[in-house]
Amino acid sequence: MPSVRLVHRSGASEGGSGADGDTETTDGTDRDPTVLASDVDVARSTLQQARGLMFRRSVPDGYALVFPFEEVDTRWLHMLFVPFAIDALWLVDGEVTERTRLAPFVGLGRGRADTVVELPAGAADGVAVGDEVRVVD
Repeated sequence: MPSVRLVHRSGASEGGSGADGDTETTDGTDRDPTVLASDVDVARSTLQQARGLMFRRSVPDGYALVFPFEEVDTRWLHMLFVPFAIDALWLVDGEVTERTRLAPFVGLGRGRADTVVELPAGAADGVAVGDEVRVVD
């Protein structure tokens, strides 16, 4: 199975994308992507998406659960049966539209997205709305 990573580039809207996929800043320098997670699970089925992180005791540092959807819509997350805090990112075409820390058991969040990402609490501290986050092989 190929290695999948979740990478982050800050200020995705500041520069353009080059042919090689690197992003340039407005001053012409390339920004190297930061790896947010090197252990990535993709929840493709309805059952996987419904279960999410429920009933797990914890997730390791460097882990992400990615929820891809066919189209952009309002996506809700709940923390029912999740006993640890997480950082949640809502993405549209790889651009962060919402970032929230959800509390254990009672957290609730929503945002417009075609992809939702769940990370251990603190893993997305350097991520801001407008940044680029992508799943790469």
